[in-house]
Amino acid sequence: MVNWIDVSTSKHQLKLFNGNRLIKTYPIAVGKILSPTPYGTYTIVNKQPNPGGPFGVLWMGLSKPHYGIHGTNNPASIGKDVSHGCIRMFNQHVLDLSAKVKIGTRVVIHR
Repeated sequence: MVNWIDVSTSKHQLKLFNGNRLIKTYPIAVGKILSPTPYGTYTIVNKQPNPGGPFGVLWMGLSKPHYGIHGTNNPASIGKDVSHGCIRMFNQHVLDLSAKVKIGTRVVIHR
């Protein structure tokens, strides 16, 4: 079985699955009303450690340009609708997730 990611913007949760088996659930921040997180199915296309700025310790880019899953320099934002559409995670969580997924991992984003 292959790992894949399920993102619920309404629940502020990112779930990592192996096939149908839930491996781990992480709290996230998502896009605000004016810059919502885009729904759909994407893939992880790159990983960038220490991207700088507000992206925390790691950036994982999605196949939708300019969107990604990344850490944060503002941990108080997790659980809220605050980003410009990206999926924000605690730094230690994005590192943990990145160690479990490869480039090409499927990411399904929904309400």
